[in-house]
Amino acid sequence: MQVIFGVIFHFIGGFASGSFYIPYKKVKGWAWESFWIVGGIFSWLIVPPVAAYLTVPGFMDIIKATNGSILTYTYIFGLLWGIGGLTYGLGVRYLGVSLGSTIILGLCSVFGALVPAVYYQFVPKDGKDSIGILATTHWGQLVLVGILVCVLGIIICGRAGTLKERDLKKEGAVANENKDYRFGMGIAVAIVSGVLSACFAFGIDAGADMAKHADDAWRAANHVVDANTHFLYKNNVTYIVILWGGLTTNFVWCMILNARNKTFGDYTNKETPLLKNYIFSALAGTTWFLQFFFYGMGESKLGNGASSWILHMAFIILIANMWGLILKEWKGVSTKAFSTVWIGIITIILSVVIVGYGNSVKPADAPKTAQIQSSK
Repeated sequence: MQVIFGVIFHFIGGFASGSFYIPYKKVKGWAWESFWIVGGIFSWLIVPPVAAYLTVPGFMDIIKATNGSILTYTYIFGLLWGIGGLTYGLGVRYLGVSLGSTIILGLCSVFGALVPAVYYQFVPKDGKDSIGILATTHWGQLVLVGILVCVLGIIICGRAGTLKERDLKKEGAVANENKDYRFGMGIAVAIVSGVLSACFAFGIDAGADMAKHADDAWRAANHVVDANTHFLYKNNVTYIVILWGGLTTNFVWCMILNARNKTFGDYTNKETPLLKNYIFSALAGTTWFLQFFFYGMGESKLGNGASSWILHMAFIILIANMWGLILKEWKGVSTKAFSTVWIGIITIILSVVIVGYGNSVKPADAPKTAQIQSSK
């Protein structure tokens, strides 16, 4: 049942993440940077402490009691993730919800699985698997094969993007419906976003002490003795610090764009549907946060390893491409381009299945990084 609930929670989180950009498409007369930061204030500043207040008693006391170095590292990973989140918005703008999300999240899956393994090879920590462990064990080799398959899927999706760009140039009317589509710029920001978006998972690891305090307090208050039963909302306190970092990055950049593009007037422009713009931006921002609210619930059931992260990414890719079809982002493109992107998507999903299977056959008593390092 733990696994089933974990998958359900990750699906809900994936649905929220794959859908959050849709309300932004209802915003009229505002520049991208204006609606992005309004939504972001809800995502990163308003909703997280409200969620923590409703679910984690004394969450501010936990933050205040946390070691400064833990807060610093958690915040820094939030800053780096903030760049990834910022470029995610740009990637979706230039590539569309379907293609942009697929490439970005595919890259995010790869780096989210590989970077920690490389890090723990050089900075061993008990309970964490290094790249050496992955390369020398059967289950680890399956994970690496899955990552390679994911890279192949990303390459195929990139090919679909070039075919789409070629087709849009031939169809003037359709091109107007996709006026923001810019494959070269989109793929560049998608790569940056995919790499840095994985820092959210690292931030959860860095701030794990805060989540542990919340979990221990809940277990004590409810007299829980089962070691496998954890507090569903324990990560909500960690999110606050990570998202402070994300807010910092996005706020600075959006203010720069407001100044450069002279779009500060958007926030008070009565010639636009101001109330609706604020409502849709707030809805987008709140929906965005829900992805990690439910990710935290799924993580409490499955753990913050490759399985949770990649499962979360897979559901987002599926939902984002569903919206891509509904929004007719592939209208007017050739059958070859449409078929190519779906081959890429299926390849990425296959990679998730391989990685998930690799993790499922990992022995419970598999050697850990710290143990191997100490034996050398």
